Amino acid sequence: MSPLDISLADLIARLDEELPEANELARISEARLRAQTLSDLGDQLIDHYVSKAKQTGASWTEIGDAIGVSKQAAQQRHAPGPFERYTNLNRHSIVLAQEAARTHKHDSIGTEHLLLGLLGEPRGLAYEVLIAKTGSEQRIRDAIEEAMPPAGQKALRGHIAFRPESKEAIDQARRSAADLGHDWVGTEHALLGLIRTEESPAAQILHNLGCTPDELRETIKTKITKRSAARDNQ
Repeated sequence: MSPLDISLADLIARLDEELPEANELARISEARLRAQTLSDLGDQLIDHYVSKAKQTGASWTEIGDAIGVSKQAAQQRHAPGPFERYTNLNRHSIVLAQEAARTHKHDSIGTEHLLLGLLGEPRGLAYEVLIAKTGSEQRIRDAIEEAMPPAGQKALRGHIAFRPESKEAIDQARRSAADLGHDWVGTEHALLGLIRTEESPAAQILHNLGCTPDELRETIKTKITKRSAARDNQ
């Protein structure tokens, strides 16, 4: 058993259970996608503790020694990026968006993939808001699948780039958090970023589902207020 209490046998059993009809070649492809997701989550885990170490005053030399790389490599790898203030749930949604692009064999991550990523994180406030508005996760997934570009010929390995409209949506998510006076960027802000990127596929999907930017913003403000009050009363 590994330190995370996850064994290779567990991973194999789950993949076999979820893909009972798949042949061995299909299982290889799926295993590679899952391995990439695990790798991405591992990088995020390290980033989390690098940030914690910096907050306690650790130097880049000390952090590099802990990682096993040079000071310069540690700085380059963990330089502040577009997801610096993203919550763990929101970072996970980005990983899921990348996995969705791979699954559909697309060569870039679009806003429709980002929306799928938010749906894949049911603990996030974005998921709660979307389900409350539409009444059905499947309804949203069907709308996304209908708007998806045709599948490519081959799934990409490694990093998949964001499309320009996805970069804009990520920037709009940060702006939405700032507009609300929040020092974090959660799935709720990512949802606002998507609908504020007006010409994007995700914005069109959300509009077709009956969502508007103002309504989503007010709903999110109300839910955050309620959550804060509930925590204060505990």
